[in-house]
Amino acid sequence: MRRQRVTSNMAERCRLAVPTLFFFVPLLLWLADPTHGYKPVILVHGLFDSSANFKYLVEFINKSHPGTNISVLDLFDHRASLQPLWKQVMGFREAIYPIMQNAGKEGVHLLCYSQGGLICRGLLETIPDHNVDTFISLSSPQMGQYGDTDYLRYLFPTYVKANLYRFCYTQFGQSISICNFWNDPHHHDMYINSSDFLAPINSERPEPNTTEWKKNFLRLRKLVLIGGPSDGVITPWESSHFGFYDENETVVEMQQQQVYQDDTFGLRSLDKRGAIAVYSVPDVVHTMWHSNETVFKECIEKWLT
Repeated sequence: MRRQRVTSNMAERCRLAVPTLFFFVPLLLWLADPTHGYKPVILVHGLFDSSANFKYLVEFINKSHPGTNISVLDLFDHRASLQPLWKQVMGFREAIYPIMQNAGKEGVHLLCYSQGGLICRGLLETIPDHNVDTFISLSSPQMGQYGDTDYLRYLFPTYVKANLYRFCYTQFGQSISICNFWNDPHHHDMYINSSDFLAPINSERPEPNTTEWKKNFLRLRKLVLIGGPSDGVITPWESSHFGFYDENETVVEMQQQQVYQDDTFGLRSLDKRGAIAVYSVPDVVHTMWHSNETVFKECIEKWLT
């Protein structure tokens, strides 16, 4: 796994390799058409967001990769983003699949923010012929959420994190998106048995589609995980890197997670082939990930070729 800590003075920069004869013809094609080789980019928003939230990110991509086909989908915007995650996965799949088909063998990039990163996990695991080259997970609670944040207080004013399981781990609770990835480390068995979304896509309990979903996930060429300690919403913030709390609320990193060690959905396999890049970025709050140019330059730009 490739782990990087990013600062505004980060020394490492992407450099162009000296072209060899093998790359001479593709280079001429690029010089004739600078957009040659840029894969389509699909953006998926987070909780309470819409396509408008990606204004700056779209500008960054257009500036660095002019001519890129960028799809920002107006689906499940704002309060509609509270609908169950499987419903959102199916809706985004209907919109995204034709884009994938049009891209053909070259494939597409998925750039998914916050809750959108979980929706994209669902897409990757359930589309058997997807052609996603790189999945960029931008501050997404990949191992779940457990924290008293402003979002929690807004959505559930009578609950705190210690007792939200009483609501989330019910049939009605699972009809709300945030409950689909609420992961209470003090009630792990209830989470395993009740979670309609996160536990199944993590293959944390026996599922009839486990083998197929893992195979689909491993079609992915590159997984890029971005998060940071100043996020303020994703709790623990290491969930964006597939880390999470144990029963003592001590963060256990990705490689020590059971889903990694058992390779339940392909995370360890992806890591072993060097296909995971992890970025830890300080001083970025949750609502600024998609409008921070330093984050784009240091963590995203190089993968959108």
